[in-house]
Amino acid sequence: MERDATWVGTSWKMNKGPSAAAEAANRLARLSFPATIQPFVIPPFTSLKDVCDSLSGSRVIVGAQNIHWEDSGAWTGEISPVMISECGAELVEIGHSERRAYFGETDWTVNLKVHSALHHGLRPLVCIGDTAEEYSHDVTLETLARQLKIALHGVSEQNIPRVLIAYEPVWAIGAGGRPADVPFIDKAHNHLRSVLINLAGLEAGSAVRLLYGGSVNQDNASGYSRLKNVNGVFVGRAAWNVDHFHALAEGVVA
Repeated sequence: MERDATWVGTSWKMNKGPSAAAEAANRLARLSFPATIQPFVIPPFTSLKDVCDSLSGSRVIVGAQNIHWEDSGAWTGEISPVMISECGAELVEIGHSERRAYFGETDWTVNLKVHSALHHGLRPLVCIGDTAEEYSHDVTLETLARQLKIALHGVSEQNIPRVLIAYEPVWAIGAGGRPADVPFIDKAHNHLRSVLINLAGLEAGSAVRLLYGGSVNQDNASGYSRLKNVNGVFVGRAAWNVDHFHALAEGVVA
């Protein structure tokens, strides 16, 4: 789609086993989305191939929840970019705060994974975010700039527009998260855009899609997505139900 499309997507996280994922994918394949929306879903690895098959030929892009930077090897429990590509996925989520907090993901491994994804024709969806402590100490912008710069280190100007960036404040996600104020998200995304332009130049930096995720729901999604430098929303539990996901996507352009 054109780069001014509004991206609306969700990760199912550790939910929807093969049967539930197949049912959800089949229902998604029958739905019509607004022409200005680019929908995407990110199922668990156990369902990735089946969901990709079900949504092949539809407008819904399918992604993987993680990636290893090596093509193969003695990496027990990991999934290579070659495997993800063979399943038919186009997108890969990298650096989610849960991966950083519980599974040792760092800014430097995020960078390795970004390069690997791009090398294999996958579109990286890089998650960045500040903790409650960083937010309360007013270092959000510095934190986001650091994470963004390291994630994109060494990525060519030609490839940078292929990367999606999702700002997900750690304090705003999950069951206990609180929605962020629209003016704050506007400020954060404007800063991210300026960092991207400084890194890659006006054309490439302006082409990167910046998504927002953090307690996004049907009530606030359109408010976030209307901001100048917010190109879509990355939704959690509010979009796990297919009907809710579709309604949220339609509401973004209402």
